[in-house]
Amino acid sequence: MTPIGTWNGETPPSFSGEDIQRAAQRIRETITILRHPVTAHVGVAFGGHFTPFSPDLSPGQQSEESGWPVLGILPPLYPEWLGDRSFLETHGTRFPYVTGAMANGIATTRLVIEMAKHGYLGFFGAAGLAKKHVEAGIAELTSVLGHNGPAWGANLIHSPNEPALEAAVADLYINSGVRKVSAAAYMNLTPAIVRYAYSGISRDATGAIHRTNYVFAKISRPEVAASFLAPAPSGMIDSLVNQRLLTPEEGQLARSLPVAEDFTVESDSGGHTDNRPLAALFPVITALRNQMAAEYGYHRPIRLGAAGSLGTPQAVAAAFGLGASYVLTGTVNQACVESGLHPEGKEMLAAAGIADVIMAPAADMFELGAEVQVLKRGTMFGVRAKKLSELYRSYASLDEIPPHERVALEKSILGMSIEECWDSTCAFWQERDPGEIQKAEQEPKHKMALVFRSYLGLSSQWAIQGTNQRRMDYQIWCGPAIGAFNSWTEGSFLADPANRTAVQVANNLLEGAAVVTRAHQLQTYGVPTPPAAFEYRPRPLN
Repeated sequence: MTPIGTWNGETPPSFSGEDIQRAAQRIRETITILRHPVTAHVGVAFGGHFTPFSPDLSPGQQSEESGWPVLGILPPLYPEWLGDRSFLETHGTRFPYVTGAMANGIATTRLVIEMAKHGYLGFFGAAGLAKKHVEAGIAELTSVLGHNGPAWGANLIHSPNEPALEAAVADLYINSGVRKVSAAAYMNLTPAIVRYAYSGISRDATGAIHRTNYVFAKISRPEVAASFLAPAPSGMIDSLVNQRLLTPEEGQLARSLPVAEDFTVESDSGGHTDNRPLAALFPVITALRNQMAAEYGYHRPIRLGAAGSLGTPQAVAAAFGLGASYVLTGTVNQACVESGLHPEGKEMLAAAGIADVIMAPAADMFELGAEVQVLKRGTMFGVRAKKLSELYRSYASLDEIPPHERVALEKSILGMSIEECWDSTCAFWQERDPGEIQKAEQEPKHKMALVFRSYLGLSSQWAIQGTNQRRMDYQIWCGPAIGAFNSWTEGSFLADPANRTAVQVANNLLEGAAVVTRAHQLQTYGVPTPPAAFEYRPRPLN
């Protein structure tokens, strides 16, 4: 196809969908928008092919070669330029793209290392792991990536049932020099997250405040966002200072800084989710951010990222179009070769459609009624987990469960007698927190919750380990993004799970988002832009 702008004949050419698509695809070149003076045809010229390009060429002038008036010039567009430049500068990344901290180590150290080496930020999935495994993961990341090299982080999850574990992990991160955490599932602030956020803050000779640690607050509700947007409550700061968990200087500076300066606005995602549409949620959080920043007189930028349902270039471009400083992906990475999910689970994800998801009770917040979004296709976990929730709401203890319900529970869900399940549950808590056993012996309802939570917790482990005899009980956290991703990648090299590396997925989603953004730019400048210009097919990218 001859580039537009090189014809010398008197008859002006028409502009095909292929021409415009090439203009969108060639995102790294300057594009000049031209209009024929007689026919009013609008077209484009590509940088490097249209000879008269020069820095002095401006709208209103005529192209010497084509004789067409120049309507406008679009500068080159790079995937690195999507989002907020301050995100890249603050966190030392090349791209405004983050991989989420999928729990139980599904977001492996290998995944985090690969992303970091290619200019991305990844979070290690520490939630749900025993402290010794978290320590081993942090030690490996520190050894390979260091503290001042490529960017990386780890997860700090709100643990209302295990506050001591949450505090211990926060202490580990502070002492180990983990500079970024993804704060997930928080319903309110805790001393652990506040201590981490403000540890190491200082003021230099010019009066500028410097943060050592950065909290990425994962939020889906305005009231939770507000608690992270404000400085921590004075009483909590005073308590941390009195316990010598913060220095007096840190405590003083903390009163002028928000707990977090990066917010991951989570829409309809896998795992913990409120199932909110991003287009409805993001503007609300944006307005709240602007209001509170003005109220507290903040001078440092507060960035909003977008997460949930981001499985295609169009979705990623839309997130940046809403004003996202960065995007965060989760479910699509779980299907990648570096994730900790068993290959059988990855195959299941690769076969999922956008409707193949279901909400089910969450293991970590079962008594509170919290739910997570999981894969429905190929597994009975969602249905069986809902049955446990129904039994918990209906009866005060395990002994009250009717015989017919008990038989079904033991045979179809637990896979053992209730007594056997309780014995294994006790063995788990004896090592993790013996106080839970004592509480259960005194409160029959709590004992029932621990038995049911054992199934909910083990089901995710079965999916990670590939326990074949419990295949129908696999719990695989999953949002509708995976169905959209599978549809987009169908027939491409990314359709094969063996080719789904986290870096290739990120490269293609960002490159595609830049192409879609470029096509939209052309459209808004009046260029007749066919639907094909908004399409981007996956291809191997370095």
